[in-house]
Amino acid sequence: MTSASVLFDAPGPRARVRNAVLSVFALGVALVAAALVIDRLIDRGQLAAVKWKPFLTADLWRTYVLPGITGTLTAAALSIVLALILGLLLSVGRLSPIGAIRGTCAVFVEFFRAVPVLIMMIFAYFLFAFYDTFPSKYLALAGVVTGLTLYNGAVIAEVIRAGVNALPRGQTEAADSLGLKWTQTMRTVLLPQAITSMLPVLVSQLVVVLKDTAIGYQITFVEMVRQGTVIGSTYSNYLPALIVIATLMISVNFALSAVATRLERRLRSSGRAPKPLAATALEPGD
Repeated sequence: MTSASVLFDAPGPRARVRNAVLSVFALGVALVAAALVIDRLIDRGQLAAVKWKPFLTADLWRTYVLPGITGTLTAAALSIVLALILGLLLSVGRLSPIGAIRGTCAVFVEFFRAVPVLIMMIFAYFLFAFYDTFPSKYLALAGVVTGLTLYNGAVIAEVIRAGVNALPRGQTEAADSLGLKWTQTMRTVLLPQAITSMLPVLVSQLVVVLKDTAIGYQITFVEMVRQGTVIGSTYSNYLPALIVIATLMISVNFALSAVATRLERRLRSSGRAPKPLAATALEPGD
């Protein structure tokens, strides 16, 4: 059985013709629907030049857009770094030969994977406010970073653990035969290979971190999507504002993915990385 027909039988000549006709029909319907929507928006003036004119002024970018970009990138950078550190520690803990450590880390990971990110952000925000942990102007940032770090740290822990478990057992046996301790085996043999092999999954999770900063508007955090709605309310140009913000978000995500892809390619070309592991489903309790 070929790789192309693992999930379904390869279509025959009649099926290929039928699929082509259906594809053309669906594309035509989509184009007609898009044309109708655009025509309606033009009639309502949402795509008029006057709606885009505010974006040509420096005041709009300085007052609304740049603070949103700064907030998004700051929260994402802090959350990514902290989530990677937390995920690495939790993954090692879940693989520990000590039962108490392994069980504690498992409970931590399963709990924070199950709790919605927004709930963690709100809880952390009010907890920090109640105990006056951070200055008021940093409360929203602290709440967003805490929620994203806890959730994504738990997810990253499972990603790394899956990478370690997918490595050939001979890696551990060879390390044991050389007299390496468990910590040495994990640090010098297993983790470097697992992290590199699971790099595409880790990159996808880091992009999720960046996008999830938008949830922070619920606790008054100043980020790109929130600023886009403020621009739309101020200048009565919701659609152009959201289009501009979406373009900026997509650009940042592409930049992050490009950097990670370049890093992965460099690691693989250096010969220090193993071949990519097959994607595996991460289910709670694995």
